[in-house]
Amino acid sequence: MNYLSVENLTKSFGINNLFENLTFGIEKGQKIALVARNGAGKTSLFRILAGLDTPDSGAVTYNREVRLGFLSQEQELDNNKTILDNIFSADSPKTRAIAEYERAIESHDEKAMQKAHDAMDRNAAWDYEARVKEVLGKLDIHDLDRITGQLSGGQKRRISLAKVLIEEPDLVLLDEPTNHLDLEMIEWLEEFLSQSNMTIFMITHDRYFLENITDEILELENKTIYRYKGNFSYYLEKKAERDQLESVVRGKQEMLFKKELEWARKMPRARTVKSKSRMDNFFELKQSLVRSDDPDALELEINMSRMGSKIVEFHKVRKTYGEQTVLAGFDYVFKNKEKIGIVGRNGTGKTTFLNMLTKQIEPDGGKVVVGETVVFGYFNQQGMTLKEGQRLLECVREVADFIPLTKGKTITASQMLERFMFARSSHSTFVEKLSGGERKRLQLLLVLMKNPNFLILDEPTNDLDVFTLAALEDYLLQYPGCLLIVSHDRYFLDKLVDHIFVLDGDGQIRDIFGNYDTYRRMEEADALQRASQKRQNNEQKQVAQKAEVPKIKLSFKEKHEYDQLEKEIPQLEKEKKELEEKLNNTATNHEELLKITDRLGQVVKMLDEKGLRWLELSEFM
Repeated sequence: MNYLSVENLTKSFGINNLFENLTFGIEKGQKIALVARNGAGKTSLFRILAGLDTPDSGAVTYNREVRLGFLSQEQELDNNKTILDNIFSADSPKTRAIAEYERAIESHDEKAMQKAHDAMDRNAAWDYEARVKEVLGKLDIHDLDRITGQLSGGQKRRISLAKVLIEEPDLVLLDEPTNHLDLEMIEWLEEFLSQSNMTIFMITHDRYFLENITDEILELENKTIYRYKGNFSYYLEKKAERDQLESVVRGKQEMLFKKELEWARKMPRARTVKSKSRMDNFFELKQSLVRSDDPDALELEINMSRMGSKIVEFHKVRKTYGEQTVLAGFDYVFKNKEKIGIVGRNGTGKTTFLNMLTKQIEPDGGKVVVGETVVFGYFNQQGMTLKEGQRLLECVREVADFIPLTKGKTITASQMLERFMFARSSHSTFVEKLSGGERKRLQLLLVLMKNPNFLILDEPTNDLDVFTLAALEDYLLQYPGCLLIVSHDRYFLDKLVDHIFVLDGDGQIRDIFGNYDTYRRMEEADALQRASQKRQNNEQKQVAQKAEVPKIKLSFKEKHEYDQLEKEIPQLEKEKKELEEKLNNTATNHEELLKITDRLGQVVKMLDEKGLRWLELSEFM
């Protein structure tokens, strides 16, 4: 079934034509991502599809039976309402029943709870309520009676995402869904969307997300759409083939261009119809060569300041904010050429740590010693304050007219902009007209112009396109100074860092040698061990509780939980038997066997957990 049709879509901003006559469709069940370089028109196209903007020409047509949801960069929440009211603003019987059930639980009113329970039964909303609990818990959304206007931008963003996921529309448009999520949230969201039946159209710079979720990539380039039926690695493979073919064509065009240029210079002033036609062809060929210039040549050869033997040292450093302990006696001596990633849940103090390192805030105890030769380059989340009415070239010239490179060479501010993929034609652009990704690229340029030997990147990947990220990674792999990265981009961390600082939120920092993948494998092993210990403790607790006096009766909520377990356990036992029969009796391929084995492990684990809980509750029935 066709969910969305885009026909001959065209959009311009002033003289800048973003795209022309785009035509494509989205079918039921597809999971599509849009990729493009910064400034190519990704966000404009998304806004048009979401109904937030209008095209110059063309049409966007949705299937009338399709329920649409979207997550944009702009907040669509009512700041005067509570979190609960914003999340359940969709007017459906299920959402109304769940909202009333949540209010009844908070009120502890038995009569209201019974009424809400009946409404949940009547609307078959219990499974839906379990989804709500999972989404809110995983996105760390609590205190549902808080007023939304009191929350931070990141918290509001997570509420907007939760609202979309809970409503479970047929087709969902997601603009950078991983922004403002910590790494655990991103991994959960990736699994959630992979297993979801929702049709998805999204913009994201997270390459693992693109690899693991999408089944089709749309690339917006040269004002048109290229389609690739596969995930991100398939797209890269096919794009490389396309680029190679285009480079061959370009070589032939360049040879023809040289001949035509020679002819144009010798052409007599009196033009015939034939010579005018040839002149038109010459200009068309010239434009095609300009369009096919490689925009991915992000060249970074800035000279780094000399680094002394003493870099940065933390000695018994302590820092707290209210009840939050950021550091509790942290010791560390930074070494030259280290590449360290910093991870931790939102609110554990990652940015505070960076601000202490750069002496922007002082510790409560201990000391931070910075070597005399250290030159920090700090790329922070807040970005930079741009002067409205200032042009791009003027902004760079405020730092320096000439920039020193390696081997004693220098380049001008204009040349520097070109090396950062700002075409010369854009140098007179007003800075307020730049896209989010172009602003990030300009910020990075200004940071590196100061020749830092200790580079700190706080969420550098937000708003950068995948092409700029690849070029930035190539540079950072060769960066000869210290590198410290806070990022939720798993691919970025895996490619660049050689060890990880893990902030646990209780003032401790674990130093793990290896990249992000190494850290996650260790976390998974620890989680399995904790789960095993918990099961043992539960079994011991069950034995001990048999000798105790049971409670008089189960609570309202526990009774419902017991009833649900009575239904779920037989279903799981049936599924377990079927999976075991498949393993024993079915000859199938290796990939299918792995899927069956993984699912069997999940079912056995659920049976253990639910069986123990049923035993616990059955003591009081």
